[in-house]
Amino acid sequence: MGCSGHGNYLMKNTPFLIPAAVIIPAAGSGSRMGADIPKQFLLLGGEPILCRTVQQFLEVDEISLVVVVVPPSLEQKTKQILDLHLSPEFLARLIFAQGGTTRQESVRSGLATLPPNILTVLVHDGARPLVDRAVIHRCLAGVAEHGAVIAALPVNDTIKRVDSNGKIDETVDRSALWRAQTPQGAKRHLIEQAFVLANKNNFIGTDEASLLEHSGVSVTVVAGSEENLKITRPEDIIFAEKILCRRDQLKIGHGYDAHRLVEGRNLVIGGVNIDYHLGLAGHSDADVLTHAFMDALLGAMGKGDIGGHFPDNDPTYKGISSLKLLEHVVGIMKQEGTRLVNGDITIVCQRPKLAPHIASMRSNLAAICEVSPELINIKATTTEKMGFPGREEGIATHAVVLLGSN
Repeated sequence: MGCSGHGNYLMKNTPFLIPAAVIIPAAGSGSRMGADIPKQFLLLGGEPILCRTVQQFLEVDEISLVVVVVPPSLEQKTKQILDLHLSPEFLARLIFAQGGTTRQESVRSGLATLPPNILTVLVHDGARPLVDRAVIHRCLAGVAEHGAVIAALPVNDTIKRVDSNGKIDETVDRSALWRAQTPQGAKRHLIEQAFVLANKNNFIGTDEASLLEHSGVSVTVVAGSEENLKITRPEDIIFAEKILCRRDQLKIGHGYDAHRLVEGRNLVIGGVNIDYHLGLAGHSDADVLTHAFMDALLGAMGKGDIGGHFPDNDPTYKGISSLKLLEHVVGIMKQEGTRLVNGDITIVCQRPKLAPHIASMRSNLAAICEVSPELINIKATTTEKMGFPGREEGIATHAVVLLGSN
């Protein structure tokens, strides 16, 4: 296996091979939970585990179809539960398949239900409800680039090989060992070929990656997440509840920036070129609004400020569009598993009049943050000719943002 994307973020324009679908096998009994009902129906944060798992994928625009694989005896109950917890638009992208006696049979059944236009297939455990959007995106991008991927984490603990009597035989070199997670996925034709060959050879794999390996396909590792745990035992519910509690926290960030108005510079605010005889001085395009917005985002994440990320003595950033820098900050947000809940921005400017350009500014920021423009409010005000903005010496901007978890 190779390794790709560990610790990296995905830029907004990362290519995906879509349409994509995810198969979620949820046919196990969950006997180790010691519960009277299958573990996928147990509540996590007030919602059934399976509902949370399914919704995580339905919230990803690139996933056009989710296939839930359950035993025939549980199909009706599963449909009723999902109908109760999911919105109609999500339910429209949901189909069911009948599970087999093994995971391999269940996934094969899910594959058989896919329409012919699906190009990428992911498989994800029904009992991993805390998978985040960043992991899903890394898997989708990895399939497009490499053909087949698995979400995984490097082994950090010392590993011992132990004999049947509980005696240590040796300490295992962990440098090449990774902990497999899901999603696992591949281009559709590769995973279908893997299942055909496994059936022909009576090969039973432990996961989809092992089937792909058996068929000669190279599988690349992409970064998983420590929070992407599989709920197997009662104590896992406790850990998952703690993660949910932390994720539900909202984070506020404030940003401020000011630039001097000078001759011989273009005036760029919110990514909009404004026709004016003066422009803002700075190392980049001096987009005062986008700078304040980025500082607010970084502040909410506890990631310093734009000066630390984009030093004004680095020639890489000379004259660069601040919207490009915002793409980088949004990439950090994805890596951190955060999303913009809303933003409120105030431009302090005596002249020129900015009202005609505000809609375009909102659209520019929203497109990069992958949110609706209605979630980013921008307003302009004067200082009644007081201070440096009032004297038309410069323009300042305040930004406040609210971030939540994916």
